[in-house]
Amino acid sequence: MQRRPALYPLKSGYRPSRTTYPQPPEHEAPMLTAIEVRNAKPKEKPYKLTDGGGLFLYIAPTGRKSWRFRYRFAGSESVMVLGEYPDTGLEAAREKRGDAKKLLKAGKNPTKERKAEKQAIIEAIEQEKTILENSFEMIAMEWHQHQDARWTPAHSNATLTILQRNIFPTIGALPVEQITPPMVLHILRNVEARGALEIAAKSLQRMNSVFRYAIQTGRATYNPAADMRGVLRAKKVQHHPMIELDELPAFLRTLTGGDIHITTKLAIQFTILTAARSGEVRGATWNEIDLSRKIWTVPAERMKMRSLHIVPLSEQAMAILNRAKVLYGDKGLVFPGIHYPERPLSENTMLFALYRIGYHSKATMHGFRALFSTIANESGFHPDAIERQLAHREKNAVRAAYHRAEYLPERTKIMEWWGKYLYHIENGAEIIPIGRQVAERSV
Repeated sequence: MQRRPALYPLKSGYRPSRTTYPQPPEHEAPMLTAIEVRNAKPKEKPYKLTDGGGLFLYIAPTGRKSWRFRYRFAGSESVMVLGEYPDTGLEAAREKRGDAKKLLKAGKNPTKERKAEKQAIIEAIEQEKTILENSFEMIAMEWHQHQDARWTPAHSNATLTILQRNIFPTIGALPVEQITPPMVLHILRNVEARGALEIAAKSLQRMNSVFRYAIQTGRATYNPAADMRGVLRAKKVQHHPMIELDELPAFLRTLTGGDIHITTKLAIQFTILTAARSGEVRGATWNEIDLSRKIWTVPAERMKMRSLHIVPLSEQAMAILNRAKVLYGDKGLVFPGIHYPERPLSENTMLFALYRIGYHSKATMHGFRALFSTIANESGFHPDAIERQLAHREKNAVRAAYHRAEYLPERTKIMEWWGKYLYHIENGAEIIPIGRQVAERSV
């Protein structure tokens, strides 16, 4: 068969050229793109997309994607997970591969190095957690929470304020075992420098309590605050101003005729007649009053010592309540606030009323409790019954239960006598002499 002649005759020895393109080495696959990684879909079986240099994307049938790095170390092949996609993107995975290769070049196994790094982080976190749990602030807050149920809200808040303002800024972050007596002394001196000697004493008390709690709970073995005895600057004792016994009749008449608001006047008179704390009177509500039984039951949460307190009411105290009932009704507060009836009288209302009638620096509401105690004791009444009437705390639990159960009849006699006594001296009637026999006859 005859060959057809070429359209373009070729020169002798000519060979056609072939266009060539750079090809990747046979051991390296083309590098992945971010779009390929994002669009990779799960299949029935797991598969991988190779990026080269030992890095590949593993796609599980569930759709979960993870970056993995295959390498050889000490003659053995290993695979380590570099991160989950999309939390770890393509570029981040390549950086992690580069870090792993650097370790291999330095003769280190990247898997073991990463495990060691994770373990170091875990140990650091655990150590920090231990330090935090054993810090003075953490233990103090735990102690405060355990004690809170025994305290009034006011006392609880005051204790927390002392800790936060005076103690935590200096030693709050330190483990209790690292706190030394000079650190405690430094806190006390700073508070004393402000002239707050009472706060310094309370700060020492709070630190003592927290360190004791730390020892009891096994987080400390030593109380550095216990060595502070005698270091505080002495504070001059200031007793609550209290009028003298011979001044009491004139005071009562001045109070009755004084130019003060009727609510405040009734609250002051009721406070004196019951020997209660002014805060207990200001917060008194009608659901605490039993007019038929002539008793006032103050709930534990309103008492300083967090213990329910029963107050027998004399005829004179009952008269005050009946007048308040006519004026304001028998719902809510017994002595409502002057400007805001839904709120109690403010803390200083009664004290300022004493100022108004001329007894500034001569009398305080607390001073009348001391006066009651003095007169009742001198009149021959049982001292324990008087203390119970004043709601002073009895540390002995058995004696405290006895006081609650046995002294109520005695306290009823005391309060009836006290009401009559105050009425007599105010109105100029025959004053009941002070003495055991007369006191007993008067009741």
